[in-house]
Amino acid sequence: MEPRHFRHWPQDMPRSLRAPRITLQEMFLLSARKYPDKPATIFEGNAFTYKELQNRIENLAAHLQHACGVQRGDRVLLDMQNGHGFVIACLAILRADAVVVPVSPMNLAQELRHYLEDSDARVAITEDDLFSRFEDLHLDHVVLLSRIPEKSLQVKASESKPEDLCMMPYTSGSTGRPKGCMHTHATVLHNVAGAVAWKHIDANTVALATAPFFHVTGLVHSFFAALYAGGTMVIQRRWDPLDAARLVERHRCTHWDNVPTMVVDLLSHPKALEHDVSSLKWIFGGGAAMPEAIAQKLFELCGVRYIEGYGLTETISQTHINPPQNPKKQCLGIPAFDTEAHVVDPVTLEILPIDTQGEIVVRGPQLLTGYWKNEEAYAESWCEVAGKRFFRTGDLGRVDADGYFYISDRLKRMINAAGFKVWPAEVEAAMYQHPAIKECCIIASPDARKGETVKAVVVLKEDFLGKITAEDILSWSRSQMATYKAPRLLEFSRALPRTASGKLMWRALQEREWESETRR
Repeated sequence: MEPRHFRHWPQDMPRSLRAPRITLQEMFLLSARKYPDKPATIFEGNAFTYKELQNRIENLAAHLQHACGVQRGDRVLLDMQNGHGFVIACLAILRADAVVVPVSPMNLAQELRHYLEDSDARVAITEDDLFSRFEDLHLDHVVLLSRIPEKSLQVKASESKPEDLCMMPYTSGSTGRPKGCMHTHATVLHNVAGAVAWKHIDANTVALATAPFFHVTGLVHSFFAALYAGGTMVIQRRWDPLDAARLVERHRCTHWDNVPTMVVDLLSHPKALEHDVSSLKWIFGGGAAMPEAIAQKLFELCGVRYIEGYGLTETISQTHINPPQNPKKQCLGIPAFDTEAHVVDPVTLEILPIDTQGEIVVRGPQLLTGYWKNEEAYAESWCEVAGKRFFRTGDLGRVDADGYFYISDRLKRMINAAGFKVWPAEVEAAMYQHPAIKECCIIASPDARKGETVKAVVVLKEDFLGKITAEDILSWSRSQMATYKAPRLLEFSRALPRTASGKLMWRALQEREWESETRR
């Protein structure tokens, strides 16, 4: 029996899509050979053609191999803001047959130490503004693109295969420490090729790249997809709605992949829409639900329907996406190319009826091949449903009669702050380093703009009662972790609720927070 969501499948799309059996570096080289003199990237007013980009990539790849000793399969940490530098560094790591470990440039030294130690990376690539964070970390080489000389060193011939490990973004879970998601060229290219086909990305595409490249949405949909098709990326270093509107007008951008808060910012800016953004034909987003009123306002002002999708770091972006001819609002969409999904009972793993809440499970060619050095966590993430092996997303949702999926809650404790994933156990571990904190629980608090923001419920040690303020701790936390992880709100409590066995009842605090918002 044909899956019911195929009734809403775009008529011009094949039901199955097989990505080419090549590596990501071969993907780029194919476009470079086809469009050598065409702009590949535009950043801060400067354009690099495909040929110019290729020369810089091969120069850095040769430096990594000869000066840094990077070999096939080595992990290389990439810590940079969006820009020409990130594109060059990422593709150079791949060209050297190594593995890209992308991390947020908001991470501080203590957070970087975990990624380096866990991934066994001996080399990191960063930029001048971030270099000081690496000074006390154990590395063989910290590479700054601004200091790489142009040399005549020859990059070695690539030996990578499609099934080789190539990307290792980090994610986490209720157990705290971030885990490296192992992705091969094949798993990444499945979603890259899928994004290109679904959104009609081609050599004429001009993609506005505002989503961070260290995140799978920006990496797959803005970065790799544009280069796969021979299109052009217009890159913004940091999000700014007025500048984004100017870039769309100046470069006639056709595609924009984002998180919903960026659309909110654009539509609410008093001057942004004075610029002509009529060239935009496709606006796609994920990571958080798009408010229905904002989606409607976008359509009325720009004539573009917002297309929502859903995915995980473990799936290197999309497992679900809305069909462009019939998108539904605040909806994850339908399963993407060659992807199967169900809503199951989290305990019995039985497939549930239509419009019944359960856990979303997925299977498809884009799934990670493992968690780095954590086989136990990887094994626990899978289950058998109707005789097939599925990945447990940890997200609660439902599927309607048309085969569209919706998210309603999370089994995991993840906080979704404007698309940035915050893992409470990781933040709690950092907060406990403050000398005044006896107990701490991190929860999500409703936020009109971000959807959720981070809140800390803190029990102080007796010696500090009346001697320290909430702002003192909040200010300290901002110096200890990435800005998006640091609590924005803090509530002092006499004690945290616990079960008879002493287990923290975080859900009780979370439910109270959402109920108090409902009463306001």
